[in-house]
Amino acid sequence: MSFEVCILGSGAALPTSLRNPTSQYVKCNDRHILIDCGEGTQVQLRKRHIHIQKISHILISHLHGDHFFGLVGLLSSLHLLGRDKGLTIYGPEELEQIIRLQLEAGGTSLGFDLHFMPLNGNEHKLIFEDKLIEIWTFPLRHRIPTNGFLIREKIRERKLDAERFREAGLSLTLIPKLKQGLDVVLDSGETIYFDDYTYPQKPGKSYAFCSDTIFDEHIVEYIKKADVLYHEATFLNDKLKRAKQTFHSTAGQAATIARQAKVGKLLLGHLSARYENGLKHLEEASVVFPNTQVVEDGDVYKV
Repeated sequence: MSFEVCILGSGAALPTSLRNPTSQYVKCNDRHILIDCGEGTQVQLRKRHIHIQKISHILISHLHGDHFFGLVGLLSSLHLLGRDKGLTIYGPEELEQIIRLQLEAGGTSLGFDLHFMPLNGNEHKLIFEDKLIEIWTFPLRHRIPTNGFLIREKIRERKLDAERFREAGLSLTLIPKLKQGLDVVLDSGETIYFDDYTYPQKPGKSYAFCSDTIFDEHIVEYIKKADVLYHEATFLNDKLKRAKQTFHSTAGQAATIARQAKVGKLLLGHLSARYENGLKHLEEASVVFPNTQVVEDGDVYKV
């Protein structure tokens, strides 16, 4: 099982030759998730040799174009490639009308079911779970309703020490309870202790996505101790006034959130096109939170 994030777009509203608008592909325990879908996302997916038909969940943070203008094109390509498996899109309520109108205007009838789950940008809630992962949404403060996302592994069952179990000659019927962390009392009165025959559980890892947002300490409670945090850093601190006006954050502010939330690693993205590179962003943030990296299109990070 693996948990990794591929940065498809690391720039802000205006694309550049080096940075596409926001989009990320997350693979978590064989679950395939797309976060945001800026213009050019499907081209970026192809460049990174990502199997787009495996994507089953698309999370759209908000309805500024640089976060969803690539969505209808991606859906059209999935259809042309013969997709017949359903796809779920989580995002602002108006998104469904926008996408269905675009498809209808072009006379496109998708060959797969499209499910929309509306998000209002004001709630912290669980929006998906199965036996291996959870996806949570939480509110960000931007000019329009905006959602942050947290993808978290569930804690797995304990792993059986097969060799020791076999040597003890125990019945296979005991295995499910031992793996659940339960001691078993035999008919003879003997107690079989789960920690004698299983390995400790590994804690589940988590990835938090925060874009776009003004500096807002309220989000700390939602992302606390995430293994990896992606936080927008559209500006540097010398553009603090501009950041406030546009409801964006600076690199230093993103680092402050990371420090307060006690995350493991901070990734900075959504850089304004005014910056040629992220060196100054890295310098500014690292003073506050040393374990920081500025993302580039195509980067892959393990969670």
